[in-house]
Amino acid sequence: MRVIRIDASSATILLTEAPSPKVRDRQTGEIAKDAVSGEALMTVGVVFIDEGESSLIQVTIPESGVTDGLSVGAPVSLPRLIARPWESVFNGQQRHGIAYRAKAITSGAFPVAQAG
Repeated sequence: MRVIRIDASSATILLTEAPSPKVRDRQTGEIAKDAVSGEALMTVGVVFIDEGESSLIQVTIPESGVTDGLSVGAPVSLPRLIARPWESVFNGQQRHGIAYRAKAITSGAFPVAQAG
């Protein structure tokens, strides 16, 4: 499946949901793991604001990439942010979307406005 790298260098990214374990199976409570490393995965909610447009997105991050001191409403940084389109059939219904993933989530700063 295609992977799209996202340039977030000029974006403002604000934390809207604190990191929580990504659940693979809701019935058993099994936590999702990275297919390569086996590391537990976490999800965070953020608002991604760029060029006057905003989107609420959920981003998956390896557990080791979640830094301390994150607070809801604060700016964050998502190094190596990527988007991966997906589609599947569930109970006969076609579903599709975009999955977001980053190497880490760290405290960020508001971008400095460029003088024009």
